[in-house]
Amino acid sequence: MMNIKKGSKVKILIGKDKNKEGEVIEINRSDFRAKVKGLNMIKKHVKTTKEKKGGIFEKENFIDLSNLSVIENDKSKKKEKAKK
Repeated sequence: MMNIKKGSKVKILIGKDKNKEGEVIEINRSDFRAKVKGLNMIKKHVKTTKEKKGGIFEKENFIDLSNLSVIENDKSKKKEKAKK
């Protein structure tokens, strides 16, 4: 099993964003979850305060690591072919 790290290119295996690809932007190791840039978007309702304006914002939500697959880069594939 390959390790998923921040900045890794991954493919989503299950859910509403199935077969989509993106980059990992945050990982929560204790809960085995990760956020992927632009995928698994949710709407967050934020109340207005003195400092910030409220409204409905879209943001990424966590996805379970078991539902992600690491995509190999072209460079690593070329190296494997050269070894054979």
